Amino acid sequence: MTKRMLKYSTAIGAVAMFGAFGGAPALAQTDGADDGSGDVIITVGTRRDQRSAADTPAPVDVISEDEVLNQGDNDIQNILRTSVPSYNVNTYPISDAATIIRPANLRGLAPDSTLVLVNGKRRHRAAVISFLGGGVSDGAQGADISVIPAIALRQVEVLRDGAASQYGSDAIAGVINFVLKDADDGATFEAEWGQTYEGDGDQYAISANVGLPIPVGEGGFLNISAEYGETDATSRSVQRDDAAALIAAGNTAVANPAQIWGQPNLNDDWTVFVNAAIPFSEQFEAYAFGNYSERQTEGGFFFRNPNTRPAVFSNDGGATLLVGDLTADGSGMCPTIPIVNDVPDPTLLAQVTADPDCFVFNELFPGGFTPRFGGDLSDQSITAGFRGALGNLTYDFSYTYGQSEIVFFINNTVNASLGPNTPTSFNPGSYIQTDNNFNADFSYAIPNDMFASDIILSFGGEHRNENFEIIAGDPASFEIGPLAAPSTAFPGGQGFSSSSNGFGGFTDASAGETSQKNYAIYAEVESDITENFTLQGAVRYEDFYDSFGDTLNWKVGALYNFNDNLVFRSTYSTGFHAPTAGQANVTNITTQFSGGQLQDQGTIPLSSAAGQFIADRLFLDTGFRPTLGPEESKNFTAGIGFSLGEIDMTVDYFRINVSDRIAISDQQDFLAELIEVAGENMVMVPMGATTSQVLNLLDGANVLNAADFAGSEDLTTFGFFTNSFDTRTQGIDVVASTDFELYQDSSTSMALAFNWTDTTVTDQGTNTAAPLSNGRRRQLEDTIPNTRGNITFNHYHGALRALVRFNYYGSFFECHLDAVSATAPQFCDLPHDGGAQFPIDLEFGYNVMENIQLIAGAQNVFNSYPDALSAANAGVAGAEYPPIAPAGFNGGFYYFKVRAEF
Repeated sequence: MTKRMLKYSTAIGAVAMFGAFGGAPALAQTDGADDGSGDVIITVGTRRDQRSAADTPAPVDVISEDEVLNQGDNDIQNILRTSVPSYNVNTYPISDAATIIRPANLRGLAPDSTLVLVNGKRRHRAAVISFLGGGVSDGAQGADISVIPAIALRQVEVLRDGAASQYGSDAIAGVINFVLKDADDGATFEAEWGQTYEGDGDQYAISANVGLPIPVGEGGFLNISAEYGETDATSRSVQRDDAAALIAAGNTAVANPAQIWGQPNLNDDWTVFVNAAIPFSEQFEAYAFGNYSERQTEGGFFFRNPNTRPAVFSNDGGATLLVGDLTADGSGMCPTIPIVNDVPDPTLLAQVTADPDCFVFNELFPGGFTPRFGGDLSDQSITAGFRGALGNLTYDFSYTYGQSEIVFFINNTVNASLGPNTPTSFNPGSYIQTDNNFNADFSYAIPNDMFASDIILSFGGEHRNENFEIIAGDPASFEIGPLAAPSTAFPGGQGFSSSSNGFGGFTDASAGETSQKNYAIYAEVESDITENFTLQGAVRYEDFYDSFGDTLNWKVGALYNFNDNLVFRSTYSTGFHAPTAGQANVTNITTQFSGGQLQDQGTIPLSSAAGQFIADRLFLDTGFRPTLGPEESKNFTAGIGFSLGEIDMTVDYFRINVSDRIAISDQQDFLAELIEVAGENMVMVPMGATTSQVLNLLDGANVLNAADFAGSEDLTTFGFFTNSFDTRTQGIDVVASTDFELYQDSSTSMALAFNWTDTTVTDQGTNTAAPLSNGRRRQLEDTIPNTRGNITFNHYHGALRALVRFNYYGSFFECHLDAVSATAPQFCDLPHDGGAQFPIDLEFGYNVMENIQLIAGAQNVFNSYPDALSAANAGVAGAEYPPIAPAGFNGGFYYFKVRAEF
C-alpha cells in the first residue's frame, strides 16, 4: 500500500508515540506499537490520534531510536545535521555566546523560526541570543536542544512545513518534536570515547536509560535517562601575520599560535531527563516530564596585539603606545613612545616602566593577550498535566515551566581604564530566560455518514509568559576607571577603554527583567472525505497583549492517494514569529573585525538613550524611524510519493516567503554621529578621540548627559533589533529507501535523503530606517550550502552490524570574520568560496554477548577537510579553515563504544 511506501521514506523502524498531542490520549503504552499497518505513529502536523507519517498532508521525517544512537556523535544537534539534510549547525568558534549554545538552521531560516517540542509540548527558549551567527543566525534566540541526550529519545519527528496556525509563534521553518522513551522496564547503558585524527578533541560520555514501573492506578511508568561527558578543545590554527611579525622583530612573549581556532572545551557536561505517566483508568492519566542539565563551555577569543589594539595598547593604529598618566592632577611626565618596525622604543618603554606615575599595558602583557571566554549553563524544565476522554471528547491540560541560565566569564583580559589595578578575570553577568506555558487542548470526533471517517474537531487555548533577565556583572567588568573618566587635566579622559575587554560586563542600568505575555485560541478540523482524500484546516488567533498586538493565521492541507503506489500532498499556510523579550531589550558588547581591526561593537535596545539617539539621527537622514514587531510568513508545500519497483520515494517542494524579518541591523556609526553632533554644537573633538572621550566632551558642554549612555561608552558602532527586509526561501526534499538481501541470512537497507534550498532577499528594506547592506544580503543568501544529502546503508548479519554513510555538503560562501563591505561583487573584504565536501562515515557493531555490543567507527573516515582559507585571509586572524564550514573543520574522528541492554 501507499502508506507502507511513505513509512519507509520517512522512518527506520516503527515506534509508538507517548500519548497524543491534542487528540485522544494513548493511555495504554506499548513499545513498538503502530497504527496497524506498520507505519510509525506521529503527533506533529496533525491532531488526530494514531496517525502515521503516511497520513499527513505535510512532510514529516521520523528519526528512529536506532538511527539516533548509531552515530559517533553524542550531541543531538550534530546527529540531526547528519539525519536531516535541511538542518544545518556549525561549530562557531570565537562567536561569543553562540559558542556556548550553537544556533542551528532548518530549511535555511533563523534558529528561532523553528518550533521545538518535547513530547508535544513547547520547549523553552535558551538564554543565549546569537549575536555572531554567521549572518543567517545573527540575533536569533531559539531553544537549546543540545541538553537532550540521545539515549533518552524514542524518536524525533521533523515537520517540514509552516505550522504557526497549529502551534503558534516560531513555527515558520517547521517543527521538531523530541519524543522521550516511556518503557516501564529494561535498561540501556553506553560508554563512548573518541578522538580526532589530529590527536585532539578527546570526547567521552557515559549514559544510561532505565525504565521502572509505577504500581499506582492501572500501572504507570517512570523512565529516567542520564548522561555525563566532557569534550576537549581542538586547534586548526596558523600563526597570525601580525603575531609572526612581532616574533620576527624579537618579541619572544608572543604565543605561537597567538589565537586558537577550534571547538571549545566542554567541561562537566551532564544532564538528566525524566518521563513519567500514571493511568488511573482507561480514560484518565496524569503525566509529567522534565530535565535538569549543566555544563561549562570555554573557548578562545581574538588576539590583542601589544602594538595596535585600540584603547589598550595604542590609539593611533600602532604609531605610538598608549601611555596612561596615573597622577590625580595630570602632572606625570609621561613620554610618547614611538613604534618603529614593530618594536616600541626600548629606552622610552623602560623609562615609563620605571616611572610610578606612568603606565603602559605592555608592562603586564609584553606579548599581547588573548582572552578566554565561556559560560556556565544550567537548564531546567518540568511539564505536568492530565489527559483523558469523555465519550468522543478528549482533553489535555498541562503546565510547563522552563528556565535557561548562562553565567558568563572571561579570563586573561583587562579593564584598561583601571590601568595597573585591573583584574584579569571577570564575571560579566548573566542571562536568564524563564518561560511559563499553560495549555488546554481538546478534540471531538463527530460521527457522520458523509465522509469516510469521523470529522475530528480540535480546539484549545494557550497562555505564555516569557521572561528575560539580565544580571549585572561584577563592578570591575563595567567600571569606568581613572584612565577613561573625565578630569580637569583630561576632560575627555585618556582614551583607555572601560569594561572587560572582549565581552563587556552588563551594567546596573542594563540589568533587569522584561516579560512578554500572550494568549492564543485555535481550532483545527481534519477528516477523510473519501478513503483516498484527506482534508485539513486550521486557524489560530494569538494576542501579544502587552507588546506587539494580535495576529490571525490559518492553514489548509490535503492528501490524495491516487492508487496504492502514488500519493499527492500539499499545504498552504500563513505564519508569524514575534520578537522575544530578550531581543527587544538586550544589551550586548562584543569584539569584531571591522576595517581590518578589532572594534567593540554592540547591540542595544531602541529604548535606550543610545538607541533613541541613533533613531533620531536616522529619522533626520532617511525620514524613517526603526521599529520592531513580528515577522510574517506565507508557506506553500507540494509533494508526491511513489514506488519504483522496490524503491520507495517522496519528493516535496516548499516555498517560504517571510516579510519584515527580525534581525540585528547593520552597524550604525555611533562615534561618527557623536562627532557630527559635536560639530553642530561647536564642541572641539581631538583627532583619534574615542567614543568615551566624545561623550565626556559633549557632557561638559551640556549637550547631553554622558551618564545616560552607560554601557555604550566603548562602542564605535552598534546595531539594534528591527524589521527591515523580506526573503523567499524555496527548496526540494527528496527521500528514498529500500530493503534487500545482499546474501543469504543477511539484511540490508538503503536510505537516501537530499535537500536543495535557495534563499533570496526580495526586499532589502529600501523604505526603512536601516536597510540591509549588500554584504549582509550575501551572507543570508550564500552562507548555507544550497545542496545537502546523504546515502546510508545498514547491513545486518547474525551478531554483526555495519553502517556506511556517504555525505555530501555543497559549495558555500563565507565572509570571513564577518568582514562585510560595500565593494562588489563579493561585498566582503575577506571572501572565501568553499567547494563541496564528501565525508564518509563508517560504523561496525558486534554482539559479543546477547545483551552486550562493542562498536567501533569513524566519522569522516578519510579525513576530509574543507578548502583552506587563502594565505592572505588565514593570516589576518589565524584560522586555517573557514570556521562556518558546513561539514566542520576538525577532520576525521574515530570512536569506540560499548552498549549493554537489559
